[in-house]
Amino acid sequence: MIQMRRPSDRVDCLKSGASIVDTPEKWNKVAFYKLFLYLGVCYVLTLNMPDIVWDPELMQVTLVLGTIGIWRFSWWFVHLIRAEIYGHIRYPLMRSRADDAWNKGWRPTHMHFLITTFHERRETTELVLKSILHEARDTKLATTIWLGSGDNFDEEIMSRYIKQYGQDLAVKLNIVRQNVPGKRMAIGMILRAMCRHGIGKDDLVCFMDGDAILDRGVIQKCTSIFAHNKKVQAVTTNEEVMCYGPRWVGTWLSMRFAQRRIAMQSHSLSSKVLTLTGRMSVFRAPHLTKLEFIRKLEADHLEHWLWGDFRFLSGDDKSSWYYMLLQDAHMLYIPDAMVYTVEEIEGWGLARMTQNFWRWSGNMLRNGSRALSLGPRKVGFFIWWCILDQRVAMWTMLISPILAISASVVIEPAFIVGYFTWIMCSRMLLSLFLYRYCDQVHISFPIILYANQVINAVVKIYCLFRLSKQRWSHRGNQSAGLEHNLDLGVRTWIAFWLTIIWVSSIMLFSLLYSGIFHIPSYLHFMAYFMV
Repeated sequence: MIQMRRPSDRVDCLKSGASIVDTPEKWNKVAFYKLFLYLGVCYVLTLNMPDIVWDPELMQVTLVLGTIGIWRFSWWFVHLIRAEIYGHIRYPLMRSRADDAWNKGWRPTHMHFLITTFHERRETTELVLKSILHEARDTKLATTIWLGSGDNFDEEIMSRYIKQYGQDLAVKLNIVRQNVPGKRMAIGMILRAMCRHGIGKDDLVCFMDGDAILDRGVIQKCTSIFAHNKKVQAVTTNEEVMCYGPRWVGTWLSMRFAQRRIAMQSHSLSSKVLTLTGRMSVFRAPHLTKLEFIRKLEADHLEHWLWGDFRFLSGDDKSSWYYMLLQDAHMLYIPDAMVYTVEEIEGWGLARMTQNFWRWSGNMLRNGSRALSLGPRKVGFFIWWCILDQRVAMWTMLISPILAISASVVIEPAFIVGYFTWIMCSRMLLSLFLYRYCDQVHISFPIILYANQVINAVVKIYCLFRLSKQRWSHRGNQSAGLEHNLDLGVRTWIAFWLTIIWVSSIMLFSLLYSGIFHIPSYLHFMAYFMV
């Protein structure tokens, strides 16, 4: 987790242009001591693993768990290898050629920043603008900031700040007051305003959230990629979190961003990504002026067999990604372009964690289903398989704890000790690789990683049968779904029983296949009734 400077320090940073974050030393004595202590515990547990794990009565359970583990770990290491190839071979070549083009004088004709915000803290908004003005000053690009807002709160902050600190720059602020709530409508209204004002075919447009703070050099690193490769239509950036709230939530988000870096680099090796994050992504302007693209963002929807035709509330970044997918566009991840996102969390954080999972999972499932229908030839085999794996992984993740708990209850209680040892060792192995993509060494990564996987799987399964249910409290407490009536009650009832049937079926199949439970034979039934 990146820690933002103290409030008193941020004012000075605002004036001086110094770094707004403090990055502690990654590897230090305390980190090494904690790591060696953890590995020592794993070693002791491994040496004292109960022999019952290898008992013939439990061998089938162990084999099933081992097979699932090998499959999931193999797939994870495929991503890791691909990420290393992209990060150390392919991207450095791209970066070198892009820098050459920039040094030879290539520049986009105009840079547009599309920002949507809703009652963001003044301090955060000023840091966002500060980072944009630094980029405009460093690149000397003609810049227009397009603000989509719902009232004058954010408008006044931005107008005052740009007048005060951007007088020496060719930076223009255009405010688009939305008359319909929602981030999607704000983006659509801005894009329509851009079309009315005129936007050049060689312009670039940066989509940004109102709490996204750019690191120095982000714009040069992102825009120069477009000069290097004419097939690239969109790029997305590296991200880190600045968390205000419970420390464990910050650690969890830090782990999530480390996982994201591996996945993004792996996907980019296929010239595709699985999302163009709304926090910060850059597009070629011609796509954004098309009515098809604008309508896709404003009113994207899905025809579902249970929930009917419903519109999307969140997931505008997934909608833009799906549109680019339809265009066979190349989409890349820029690992050396860092954007900091601000997370302010009240309470103990579990509600926010679940809320984020609900939003992320819903967006993934709603868009993944239609991306799968395009087929591997359209999407690309590896990316198509990644999307398919997302839908399968949520089920396989539940099988392991179900089998472990059932085997411990039905056959041998000591089996849970062996499973716990496996979790500690396997998640630490994954964490050792995650540390490479993280700014700090968090000894709690293995525990948080496992909890993240289980909770995420549960939320995904629950969301799978309730795709129309959407909520986004950070955008004016918006919600979406069917109106409360008899029809909604019937569909909700169906969704409930579908969840029960699918989960029960998976559980029953796993228990029967592993040998924990057995289907009674005809003779058993006869003996029971005769008694």
